[in-house]
Amino acid sequence: MQKEDARKQSREVLHERRKQVIRMHRKGVGVTRIVELTELSWTAVNTALRLHGAGASATLKPGVRGKKPGSGRSLSPEQEWGIAQTICDKRPEQLKMDFALWSRPAVRQHIELSLGIKLSIRAVGNYLARWGFTPQKPIKKAYEQRPEAVQAWLDKHPAIEAKAKAEGAEIHWGDETALVNTDVRGRSYAPVGKTPVTFAVGGTRHKLSMIATVTNQGKTGWMIIDESFNSDKFIEFLGALIKDTQRKVFLILDNLRVHHSKPVKAWALENAQKIELFYLPSYGPELNPEERLNADLKHAITSKVPVRTKAKLRAAATEHMTMLEQTPKRVKKYFGDPKVAYAAS
Repeated sequence: MQKEDARKQSREVLHERRKQVIRMHRKGVGVTRIVELTELSWTAVNTALRLHGAGASATLKPGVRGKKPGSGRSLSPEQEWGIAQTICDKRPEQLKMDFALWSRPAVRQHIELSLGIKLSIRAVGNYLARWGFTPQKPIKKAYEQRPEAVQAWLDKHPAIEAKAKAEGAEIHWGDETALVNTDVRGRSYAPVGKTPVTFAVGGTRHKLSMIATVTNQGKTGWMIIDESFNSDKFIEFLGALIKDTQRKVFLILDNLRVHHSKPVKAWALENAQKIELFYLPSYGPELNPEERLNADLKHAITSKVPVRTKAKLRAAATEHMTMLEQTPKRVKKYFGDPKVAYAAS
């Protein structure tokens, strides 16, 4: 008769079978008979009787099989911590590695170069998961961005806030964006193995520009532009902005060339009692809360069926911007982004 292999049974089943052996033993059933009745092996029956005889009834339940957590690791806790910190603090290229991102092969190579330990791709993945690391889409930053300039701006901003408070001014954050009817982004659910298809808009490609501002109180101002964005259009928007705002405007902008043009500077000087312009450091779009409005608008437009005419593109943009104008709580949430939290006060 073929005996059951206790090693192939679950912990719960094996625990019940061991208790069955003990019950039969207490009734005076001999070991040979227990083996016949339970169809367990001599080893399995004797193991249960040995545990019971040693007064170890509580240990009748089998322990967790396999290696103990943490055993058999190639890296020490100190080495793990060091590798994890390097991934957080540096990019592969800073370590003179031929990788743009921290992929599993990149981490494996770094471990081999720095510690002389060779790991499999699977082992590297296990370490990354244990450290709580997941593959994520990185935020793009310009190489030209100067950290010291960003820090100088962050140090300067409280003074701008204090000046605005002293003069009774309202701080606005401004930016421009382009809207295109052929721009379709995002992800679409579909069965596994069947990539979803989106169809390009037939006919002419239409494009509009928009300039807008936001405040940390949820106020927004905007203007959609059909022609090219230039100094005249920017000055037209600035005029409308100070007309709609009862207080003096402190407008914070990026370094687009038109923002520094001679006509704009001359107009700003003439209207210095009503508006003052400030500029973010170069290559720092993540510091501008208005960028979140641009992303909000583009997501709303591109998640719908693509429009085929410029008039419909304008109508879609106007509809969404009007909604934002009427829901300041939504606009205020832009300032909850950690990158622009400094501007929320």
